[in-house]
Amino acid sequence: MKRTLVLAGAIAAAVFAATPASAATPAGPSPSDTAAISGVLASPGTAARLAHTKFPGAAPAAAHATRAAADTSTQIPVYEPTAAFISGASDVPAALAYVASPAHLADGRDATVWTQPSASGWQVINVASGNDEQVHAAAAHGGYLLHEPQVNAWYSVNGDTVTVLDGAVSGVPAGTRVTLATYQAELQKRYGDKLPGSTYDKTGAGGGYAAPAPNTSPDSLPVLALALGGTAVVVGGGVLFLRRRLKHDK
Repeated sequence: MKRTLVLAGAIAAAVFAATPASAATPAGPSPSDTAAISGVLASPGTAARLAHTKFPGAAPAAAHATRAAADTSTQIPVYEPTAAFISGASDVPAALAYVASPAHLADGRDATVWTQPSASGWQVINVASGNDEQVHAAAAHGGYLLHEPQVNAWYSVNGDTVTVLDGAVSGVPAGTRVTLATYQAELQKRYGDKLPGSTYDKTGAGGGYAAPAPNTSPDSLPVLALALGGTAVVVGGGVLFLRRRLKHDK
């Protein structure tokens, strides 16, 4: 699967021939979800995990031992494109992938806690270094935060407008804006032949599709990262790891 986006070329050529996509908004965490997430973030288990999490490399010189904790008041929903939207079967562009909350480790480093719903309730599925989600959310200016993990690109979606926040390996400049229909057409070009049921899927290219990604539940399967199975785990996770250190639950 090529990692190079063709979005920039589509913009330059003014390709807006795709069937208009609507501005349907994906469902986000409910008030009860928000309360549950706060409870998980404030739990002794999360505090203990943050206290024992360490990322490779020397700690910042100015860092001092601090109380490892997550910010329970900051919850950033992160969405990812769905296979249904890519195929044109749905007008909802994305589904909730996880909720990100800033945190600090015991050595003073910035970290981000990822929570996700499961059959038994909300749970911490990952601790990542840095504060990427917080930075991108601040730049989203009212839009919801969309992450395309296969190329580690971040977008803000506001109505029918998709704004690039970070093109990462794609090379698309931040601030680039396209219509939702144009973005959908580009997703179809990149992933349309790799969706579940495709020859690409059936041949197990890129790692296979039999199992969900680690530490996720079947409820998350509509999200593109999981709908593409092993490829998304290998390609998406690999690209992300280049920018952030991830520590997954076992």
